[in-house]
Amino acid sequence: MEEQLLKSTTRHIRIFSAEVDQGGEFVPSNQVLTLDVDPDNEFNWNEETLQKVYRKFDELVEANSGADLTDYNLRRIGSDLEHFVRSLLQSGQISYNLTGRVINYSMGVSQIAVEDSK
Repeated sequence: MEEQLLKSTTRHIRIFSAEVDQGGEFVPSNQVLTLDVDPDNEFNWNEETLQKVYRKFDELVEANSGADLTDYNLRRIGSDLEHFVRSLLQSGQISYNLTGRVINYSMGVSQIAVEDSK
């Protein structure tokens, strides 16, 4: 039976049931999930916050271990990660990339501290 590529795509999180080969092509896999965070570079990331997303991803995958790999389960993980990215923005751990090709404040305008002009 041929393996089927499952995927979950939200604005900032893309998950594929696949490995990426040397040519950059997806090879469907029932054993490997590939995570693409913020593919449009909407946010400014540092290594620490990016690792938080990967750790959250690992935690969510582990919580689903033993369950069948389905579109629904993958979408639920993607949705949970999307909410996690929103929490990183709201807590100021990431910010919008104002030099990105598209600035649409898809997660709402974040709070900006206004300096007192006294």
